[in-house]
Amino acid sequence: MPIIRITDLRDPRLDVFSRLTEAQLRNRLCPAEGVFIAESPKVIAVALDSGYRPLSLLCEERHISGDAAGIIARCGDIPVYTGPREMLADLTGYTLTRGVLCAMRRPELPTAAEVCKGARRVVVIDSVTDTTNIGAIFRSAAALGIDAVLLTPTSCDPLNRRSIRVSMGSVFLVPWTWLEGDRPLTDQLHDFGLRSAAMALTDNSVSIDDPQLCAEPRLAIIMGTEGDGLSREVISSADYTVRIPMSHCVDSLNVAAAAAVAFWQLRSQAKA
Repeated sequence: MPIIRITDLRDPRLDVFSRLTEAQLRNRLCPAEGVFIAESPKVIAVALDSGYRPLSLLCEERHISGDAAGIIARCGDIPVYTGPREMLADLTGYTLTRGVLCAMRRPELPTAAEVCKGARRVVVIDSVTDTTNIGAIFRSAAALGIDAVLLTPTSCDPLNRRSIRVSMGSVFLVPWTWLEGDRPLTDQLHDFGLRSAAMALTDNSVSIDDPQLCAEPRLAIIMGTEGDGLSREVISSADYTVRIPMSHCVDSLNVAAAAAVAFWQLRSQAKA
């Protein structure tokens, strides 16, 4: 494996780690050439275990024979760019978590129908734009028995570097894809054989511990944007509108916290 010491921060081979925007990394014009960045040895290991292909590594010198040694050994004959901690922070604009980044090839995503086939519990992330929340939702989804994740196009990319890091690599463990087309969200879910539960506070909301909810054999839990929540159209067309009972006059939870509560309470009884 070639170890390449960085001598010029303007080296175009380093663009993937520093100068390409998220949109450029995704390369929507040619998805097969899309790239994402995984950060920290643990997260990179999860990606490798899940079959993702590494393209190049950026690693602090002191970690080449330390924390990153195992990752480097697994990545085969790809370039490893290295330099001192301060230089790499100047290059990327942030301090690397455990001293290593890995550029990896984006996968070809399945269709929504393929992702939902056989799934008992699905989460739909509708217009959630905070990368931290996306990562936290994926981590809870992986831990609490969610079979698949669907995202509306107005949501943040799960393969954003920060989303991946916050999820601790859980974005590599749960099947996911984007919902596409102009048909109403809940109509698409019905096509996949899923009943829908919109998480929202309305006069008609049922409590999340309603026995009928947990008894649903196949259920999609719809989580809305951080500010305004779900649209009226989604709420009115969902099979259930669901609330989490709260105390001390607290009116709502952060979407990531609410998702964790919902995933646990509404987990499939066939798996419980």
